[in-house]
Amino acid sequence: MTRPSLRIDFVSDVVCPWCAIGLASLEIALRKVEGEIDVDLHVQPFELNPQLGPEGEDAVAHLRAKYGIDEAQVAANQERIRARGAELGFVFDMARRRHVYNTFDAHRLLHWAGDAGHQLDLKRALLRAYFTDGRNVADHDTLVEIAAGVGLPADRARAILAGDEFAAEVRTVEQFFQQAGITGVPATVIERKHLISGGQPPEVFEQALRQIAAEKGSA
Repeated sequence: MTRPSLRIDFVSDVVCPWCAIGLASLEIALRKVEGEIDVDLHVQPFELNPQLGPEGEDAVAHLRAKYGIDEAQVAANQERIRARGAELGFVFDMARRRHVYNTFDAHRLLHWAGDAGHQLDLKRALLRAYFTDGRNVADHDTLVEIAAGVGLPADRARAILAGDEFAAEVRTVEQFFQQAGITGVPATVIERKHLISGGQPPEVFEQALRQIAAEKGSA
């Protein structure tokens, strides 16, 4: 019997903590259905802060202004995120994550990495670099180092970042998902029609995958 195959588009940003949680949770679910369901996973771009310059902004001040909350509320939210991450095996070090950055160049590299077969590896590495190590994911030298660390050629990564290669492609994909109704991330889209919003627990992803695969198999 042929195993069902599902396309998954994981729409997210690399400076979104709930995206790190959502991806870790999704990957746990994927391991649970491994051997039963074949999955074609694509990481898709979404920019939380497209207006930011390369220098970024102070993270706490940014969150206070964006959500209208005080420092105590920011700290409480960050502790909740840290605890959720720990449950899933993802390390958040909020003391090191002191800035928010523009992520367009990171998304350009992720687009290229998709063609090169290292997209998911690069996505994981960017999330760890930002949330665990507090690195500047807008800095070109940092991005080249991260790309090289997952097996991508450093010279090619540097050349992409030096120009505007893949900029049009990234904007086209961003617009596609925005026009499809995606206004917040993470957004996990299965078979281009089933949406799971937010950093859901692994059980939610697993149940959805099994149900959609069963429906596809019986169609």
